[in-house]
Amino acid sequence: MARRSGSADLPLHGGRVPAWLGRRMARLGAVITEAIVHHYGREEFLRRLAHPFWFQSFGAVMGMDWHSSGITTSVVGALKHGLAPRAGELGLHVCGGRGSHSRQTPHELVAIGDRVGFDGAALAKASRLVAKVDSAAVQDGFDLYLHGFIVTDDGKWVVVQQGMNGASRLARRYHWLSADLKSFVETPHAAIDGRNQGKIINLTDRRAAASRQGQLDLLADLGPDLIVREVARLEGKEPVPLLPHLVMPVHHDVRPKDVILRRLHGALAAASESGPTDFADLLLVPGVGARTVRSLAMVAEVVHGAPCRFADPARFSLAHGGKDRHPYAVPTRVLDETIGVLKSALASARLGNDEKLEAIRRLDHQARALEGRAMGPSFEAFTAEEFRRSPDYGGRSVFGWEPRSNGAPQKGTR
Repeated sequence: MARRSGSADLPLHGGRVPAWLGRRMARLGAVITEAIVHHYGREEFLRRLAHPFWFQSFGAVMGMDWHSSGITTSVVGALKHGLAPRAGELGLHVCGGRGSHSRQTPHELVAIGDRVGFDGAALAKASRLVAKVDSAAVQDGFDLYLHGFIVTDDGKWVVVQQGMNGASRLARRYHWLSADLKSFVETPHAAIDGRNQGKIINLTDRRAAASRQGQLDLLADLGPDLIVREVARLEGKEPVPLLPHLVMPVHHDVRPKDVILRRLHGALAAASESGPTDFADLLLVPGVGARTVRSLAMVAEVVHGAPCRFADPARFSLAHGGKDRHPYAVPTRVLDETIGVLKSALASARLGNDEKLEAIRRLDHQARALEGRAMGPSFEAFTAEEFRRSPDYGGRSVFGWEPRSNGAPQKGTR
C-alpha cells in the first residue's frame, strides 16, 4: 500500500542554484547516497528520502539554503544529475523534477522499466495518482509544481512533490513511500446505497460558502494529516499515527534556537578526538584538514543517524554553509575535500576494503557518545570564526567570493 510518509511547510523563495554549487551538490548527493546504499541498502535510502526532516537535513549539508522551498528542487535535481552515471550499478533512478520535467515522469518510468524489467506503465499510473491525490483530493491551497519519483530496479519507490501558495508565500512538500502498492484508497466504493437518513451535506450549495472557506483554511493551517487524526479522536476510533510534519521558520538567517547545540559540540569533539587517529594515516587524501573532518562528522550523521537526530535541520548547514551566506558562505575547498574523502572511501569499499568508510562511521558514533558532556563554543562564536576564516576556505555565495580582511580578492576555483 502506498502511503504518505510526511510533509513540510517551507517559506517560498525564488532564485536559482548557481552552477558552481549545483555541480558540487550533485557529487556530494551521489556519494552520500552510495554510502547509505552500501551500509543499509536501497530501500533504506528511499525511507530516508520519505522522511521530511532527514530530507531537509540532506539538502542543508550540501550547502543549499537550509529552510526555503528551493531545497526540494535542488535536492531532486542534484540526485537526478549525480546518480544518473551510477544508476545501473546502484539500481536507483530519479525521474521528474520541476515544471515541464515533472510531466515527463510517466515517460521516464516506462523507458526505465523497459530497460531494467519493472512494470513502467504501472508505476507511471502510480505517479499520476500520487500527484492527483495531493493536487485534487487534498485541496489545501497549494498548487503542485514539482514531482520527483525515485525508483529502484525492483520497483520500490518514493515520491517527493511540492506545491506553492502564492497568497501565503509558502510551499508545502509531500512525501510518499511505496510498500507493495495495491491501492491508493483504503476501501474504494463501486457504489453507495442506503435508506434516507435525513438531510445531506451539499458543499456545492452557495449557502455553504463559509463552510468551504473554513475547510480550506483548516487544511492550509493544519494540514490534512492532523485533521484526520483529530476526527478519529472525536469519533472514538483508534488514533491515527501523526505523520512527521516539518515547519521551517520564515527568517533566513540561522539562529541559535534553530540548532541543538549539544549535538554540534558532539560533532566538533568527535572531529577533534577521532580525527587525528582515524584520518591522518588511514584516509591519506592530500589537503584534508581539521575543518574538513568537522564537516565529515556531520555528513556521517546524515548517513548513519536515526530519524530523531534530524529535528534541527539547520545544524547541518554548519557543515558547508549556504549559497546566500546563511549561516556563512559555502567553504568550497572544504566541500571539495569532503567529496574527495567520501569518494576515496567508497572506491576502497568497492574493492572490498571498508576501513575508510568505517572510520567515517566511527565519527558519527563518537559524536553521539560525546554530545552529552562535550563543551564547545557558543553558536555566535562558532559562526563568527567561520566568517573570519571564510576566505581561507574558499568561501563563496551568490554574491561572489568572500574577500580577505585587507580587501584583496581570494583566488577562486570553479
